Amino acid sequence: MREYWQNYIDGAWVDGGEGRIDVINPGTGAVLSAHALADVADVDRAVMAAQRVHREGALREMRPIERGRLVQAMGRFLLDNIDAIAGELVLEQGKPLWEARVEVEGAALYFEYYGNQAATVEGRSIPLGAGYFDWTENEPFGVSAQIIPWNYPVEMTARSLSAALATGNSVVIKSPEMTPITNRWFALAAEHVGLPKGAVNVLCGLGRTAGAALAGHRDVNQIVFTGSVPTGVAIATAAAQNVVPCVLELGGKSAAIVHDDADLEAFENDIRWGIYFNAGQVCSAMSRVVVHESRYDELVERAVNVARSLSVGPGIERAEFGANMGAMVSEGQRDRAAAMVQVAEAEGAVVATGGRKLNTPGAFFEPTVVAGVTPDMTIAREEVFGPVLSVLKFSDDAQAIEIANSTDYGLVGGVFTADLDRATKAASQLRAGQVFVNEWYAGGVETPFGGYGKSGYGREKGREALWNYVQTKNVAIKLR
Repeated sequence: MREYWQNYIDGAWVDGGEGRIDVINPGTGAVLSAHALADVADVDRAVMAAQRVHREGALREMRPIERGRLVQAMGRFLLDNIDAIAGELVLEQGKPLWEARVEVEGAALYFEYYGNQAATVEGRSIPLGAGYFDWTENEPFGVSAQIIPWNYPVEMTARSLSAALATGNSVVIKSPEMTPITNRWFALAAEHVGLPKGAVNVLCGLGRTAGAALAGHRDVNQIVFTGSVPTGVAIATAAAQNVVPCVLELGGKSAAIVHDDADLEAFENDIRWGIYFNAGQVCSAMSRVVVHESRYDELVERAVNVARSLSVGPGIERAEFGANMGAMVSEGQRDRAAAMVQVAEAEGAVVATGGRKLNTPGAFFEPTVVAGVTPDMTIAREEVFGPVLSVLKFSDDAQAIEIANSTDYGLVGGVFTADLDRATKAASQLRAGQVFVNEWYAGGVETPFGGYGKSGYGREKGREALWNYVQTKNVAIKLR
């Protein structure tokens, strides 16, 4: 681990105009390293470099199958360096080492998938009758500005970068200020496969300066953002001034409806992955379980057992897949989760297990189960973004749907039942962009992902994501 890392603009490693920012190791609470901090001028240089690449046509004029090969090669580069990337990711983000490896593997999969898709973004011929020939083309927007969250800095960057490059766009990435170190691997990958200078630019900067400058830049043609609702609103507002399209993924308060015929033993695994993976810092986390009243006590007991089975400590010491959890990304995030649990208790909920900070250095929080939650409580409506499971009860199917749909969010939802008719009916009624039946996180890079309501708009993953990065041109010819 170096003492200092630079930004990557127009093919060169450079310092930042706003100085440096300390990167904290959440597993120890100590300073890990420092990173260059970009200012408005740095953002402008990065956007101008990306715009130059677009105007010159180095990517957009390339045969799509060749462009796809370059994208796939970037994914292989990540896998070739997985040990180094995962090791750095643990130190800057806090997750267990085995989870970090899973993230790098997931990132590589995006490059493989969208590299394969590059040659399939085709136009169509439209019949206009005798004397006319008409067709459509899908052209890249140009410069894609991508503002990355801290919870999955490698995988989330790969998700948008791979799709943008596959469709011929150039990219400016604003890495998260809490976890900026691993994003440099995308610059190294771009160099390794031979992308032109300026095609991929990676800079770390504060949201209020670099982020705002990027979102409002007149030469940015498309924006991708994952993060909070207030920041998403600010970005969309800035983009609207230049009439720039956005893809916004703004989190969720997702609910799993567990019916009286559900397999609760199998559901324990969904609890483990749904709320305690990455210490609950997942936008699509299963943060609420809405369970039939006849199975309520049993489910709470099982959830408590799952939470208590997890070993919590420094991620670098947890290399093996298993029942363990690392630190949250920062002490501030941990303290916010603790405060929300305290508010829940004050509103009448019961902490069945956990709810406290660990008495050790680092941003550690106990895996938590909060029972006796009602839909009107703050913890049932607002995103904790931590390892905190809220358990609510319902008496009939209509009430279950009402509770699940009672927040402003609508990212994902789940239904657990042996009755597939009941499951499909619930899936049609849930106000969510993705519905899991009998397995939380079913799906993969091939399945579209995005939300309803304040969870944002636009879709990532799957073929649907490709249309975020292209605009349709129609060509109509009058034949002689």
